[in-house]
Amino acid sequence: MKMIPVSEPCLRGNETKYLLDCVQSGWVSSLGKYITMFEKNFADFCGVKHGIAVSNGTTALHLALATLGIGAGDEVIVPTLSFIATANAVHYTNATVVFADCEPETWNIDPREIEKKITSRTKAIIPVHLYGHPADMDPILAIAKKHNLIVIEDAAEAHGALYKGKRVGSFGQMGTFSFYGNKIITTGEGGIITTDDDELDNRLRFLRDHAMAPEKRYWHTEVGFNYRMTNMQAALGVAQMEQVEEFIERKRQIAERYISGLSGLSNITLPPQASWAKSVYWMFSILLNPEFPLSRDEFLLQLKAAGVDNRPFFYPIHEMPPYASDSGSFPVAEDLSRRGLNLPSAVTLTDDEIDSICQIIRSLAKQ
Repeated sequence: MKMIPVSEPCLRGNETKYLLDCVQSGWVSSLGKYITMFEKNFADFCGVKHGIAVSNGTTALHLALATLGIGAGDEVIVPTLSFIATANAVHYTNATVVFADCEPETWNIDPREIEKKITSRTKAIIPVHLYGHPADMDPILAIAKKHNLIVIEDAAEAHGALYKGKRVGSFGQMGTFSFYGNKIITTGEGGIITTDDDELDNRLRFLRDHAMAPEKRYWHTEVGFNYRMTNMQAALGVAQMEQVEEFIERKRQIAERYISGLSGLSNITLPPQASWAKSVYWMFSILLNPEFPLSRDEFLLQLKAAGVDNRPFFYPIHEMPPYASDSGSFPVAEDLSRRGLNLPSAVTLTDDEIDSICQIIRSLAKQ
């Protein structure tokens, strides 16, 4: 039986052409024209001055934190409902991860909960634009300004999402993105940091390349990192950027067709889209309401048996062993995690496949 995948990359443009050009040029490591092109194209896409390409989305977060000098004794506030990399990057710096609960309306970090978690040691906030929907940035930025905090956007899942008409990755001091194979655009593995700050741009590039002195080759004045993207990865990225608007439009079309096909089911909650937001629906995510006739996990198994791949929501990070000592109550995140799931969302998904998935869900919903 053919399984409809949750996600798969769409490599139908100039990916092979540019990758072959890269290989034939011999510039296959971390120098080459495609690195520069990709960084510029993505920065322009986000509406910022600089893009610093790195090896993956997790190293993007870590490099951003390290560039700011965040370390032991500092605290960084992150949403507990996120992929674990958001917290791990803070942990790598020896800073303390402080979790905040989510808004039930958008599923993103709740600004009111951020305010409660601020102490004299708080240095930064990392809002995550979960599953393609922007976090509510204005109150987050206001809190950061009030308490003199840094904001780093984790936009790994939200390429092109709009907050009040402006693209994510352009609000905080820095934004970070992932280009893993299931993201809206992909470089296989890879990531990027976006910023408008010239000094941060220079510092990020310095630390990304082993902290080698620009004026004296092989002279290292600090401990840096090898977080560089390869020219081959960037070649894929340049080709993907040529199609990014098409991909985003298709993501929204997929969401609209799902919403139409599942409308009227009172035991399912459809994904949010706030009046001030334009989601890119990286994943088409739904919640099963308490009256749904199956548990969430039983529902996932039934979908898979019918040939529909799926994923549960992330576990709240505070529940997992490396972070389980964190104290606090996170009822919204815990509820969302237990009821949420992601349906097939690849831009290659056909309308017929969406209609078939909706029919299967309707049959299991028994409405």
